[in-house]
Amino acid sequence: MCFTLQDSHFSDFVDTLTEYETKNVLATPIMNGKDMVAVMMAVNKIGAPHFTAQDEETLKKYLNFANLVLRVFHLSYLHNCETRRGQVLLWSASKVFEELTDIERQFHKALYTVRAFLNCDRYSEFFDLWPILMGKVPPYSGPKTPDGREVIFYKVIDYILHGKEDIKVIPNPPADHWALVSGLPTYVAENGLICNIMNAAEDEFFDFQKESLDESGWTIKNVLSLPIINKKEEIVGVATFYNRKDGKPFDDMDETLMELLTQFLGWSVLNTDTYDKMNKLENRKDIFQDMVMYHVKCRKDEIQNIMVGFSKFKYETLPDSEESEILDLVKCGIKMYYELGVVDKFHIPRETLVRFVYSVSKGYRRITYHNWRHGFNVGQTMFTLLMTGDLKRYYTDLETMAMVTAGLCHDIDHRGINNLYQMKSGNPLAKLHGSSILERHHLEFGKTLLRDEALNIYQNLNRRQHETVIHLMDIAIIATDLALYFKKRAMFQKIVDQSKTYESWDGWTKYMMYETTRKEIVMAMMMTACDLSAIVALSVAAEFWEQGDLERTVLEQQPIPMMDRNKADELPKLQCGFIDFVCSFVYKEFSRFHVEITPMLERLLNNRKEWNALKEIHEAKVAKLEEAKKAKEGADDVTSAANQGNAVPAPSQSKTCVIS
Repeated sequence: MCFTLQDSHFSDFVDTLTEYETKNVLATPIMNGKDMVAVMMAVNKIGAPHFTAQDEETLKKYLNFANLVLRVFHLSYLHNCETRRGQVLLWSASKVFEELTDIERQFHKALYTVRAFLNCDRYSEFFDLWPILMGKVPPYSGPKTPDGREVIFYKVIDYILHGKEDIKVIPNPPADHWALVSGLPTYVAENGLICNIMNAAEDEFFDFQKESLDESGWTIKNVLSLPIINKKEEIVGVATFYNRKDGKPFDDMDETLMELLTQFLGWSVLNTDTYDKMNKLENRKDIFQDMVMYHVKCRKDEIQNIMVGFSKFKYETLPDSEESEILDLVKCGIKMYYELGVVDKFHIPRETLVRFVYSVSKGYRRITYHNWRHGFNVGQTMFTLLMTGDLKRYYTDLETMAMVTAGLCHDIDHRGINNLYQMKSGNPLAKLHGSSILERHHLEFGKTLLRDEALNIYQNLNRRQHETVIHLMDIAIIATDLALYFKKRAMFQKIVDQSKTYESWDGWTKYMMYETTRKEIVMAMMMTACDLSAIVALSVAAEFWEQGDLERTVLEQQPIPMMDRNKADELPKLQCGFIDFVCSFVYKEFSRFHVEITPMLERLLNNRKEWNALKEIHEAKVAKLEEAKKAKEGADDVTSAANQGNAVPAPSQSKTCVIS
């Protein structure tokens, strides 16, 4: 564009300031793509009254070169900005995740680490406080953040980068502190806005200190202030940067960089909050665990009661009360460890063993079926399978100790409801354990007892032995989930079939002793056999009915027949089905595996005969009731037909219309 002094677009503003006379101007825009980034002007043509078309052509040709140089410079500038931005985020991230315990230390480490990339002489960090004083001070009437929080800065950290680097921490800064007296940090915290003050000395809105702040003569020239906002959109602090190093005001790129930094720091507050919550939950868990252990661990007087009467204990003694029964079963449990020969071999302290078994008994709830008696029965049956059933030949003493312990602990803290109910009711256990919910809880409870030094019967094992017993307990207790039992039946059957191919027991025993996987499968099936061995049908049914009542009242669902109290007459039929579908396989295969276990199968078959007899009696009653019902219905039909035959027929109505 070429114009002269008389042109209406011309302004003499610059001429007035500089006392320069403009006669003619040749101006052209400098473009970066579609964006105009500058204007190039040639002023006052020499030797002619105005610029010519040739001058315009010459300027356009030069403009192509100028555009290229400008683009290279602009790309270099953008590259430097992106490099700075990447370095700032990378270094701040490394420090943010290095410090998770304290938000102040987290911010300090991040901001101090990236100081070389911030391109300023000085910056300050203001920490905001949300006080809960509950009437100790008059109601707050000062500025508030957009989310309603009181703007009270309880600490200022001042980073000095010009001259000799220094850091100043000002707790509870006074209102007349140079960083606060301008009102800028309060304004930013109150409104949540980014403020870029290009000329602090001439700014009319904020009253910045115009005198030097220290002996070096440093004064405030330009300021960039940004809020630090967390993920909940709460302002937790303010970051303020002073005096760009090259003397120019902070530009858009500086704003973008600082905004990214403060945004990242604000979001990182979530890490410290989460870490703090996790610590509190962990502490709360430890407190509750300590409370549980207090009620579960047996007292010294209880230990003495067992220790004193232990030598005189006789298996044939019948308990005279529930408390006496619990005590006698504890003594039986202790006796099993002695008969296994593991107490002396693995140096189990006598008091520790007594305390452990007694604590396990107290860990069982006093519910209808899954109580301490059931837990002991399973542990005692495991002992019987090992000793009387001759299955101990495949296992070491260390393994047998783990198996009996798993049997005693396998249902500890059972609530009388199954895994399906846990999931339907949204119980925390179901959220904690994805599968085998109760089994994993029993396992963790048992491990918790063993972690207590006073209860740890494994305390004198070496590391390898300890890992072995814990691993076996994991497998054994989880194996009591019947869903896993059905998956392992075929594998167990193959092992039994394979045992029949060996000519001697010694050869088969030597082979099995080194087959870890096969031993674990046999152990899992032993746990199932033990868990099903002490079935007291009426107690089991009563506990199932209690769960059915809960499903009907709490979940508002119709329970399955096995858990429906209203279908109690079908119990014999259900028991026969359970024996046929679940129980018979494991005892048939074990009796085939070891003939010493045949009595368990015989007892099971006798049990089934009893239930089948009850089922037939029930079915006969039902059949008689059906016949009586049909006979009554037939008699009612005959009576109804006879009544209809003797009835006087009603006069038929005429279909003829008579008009008189």
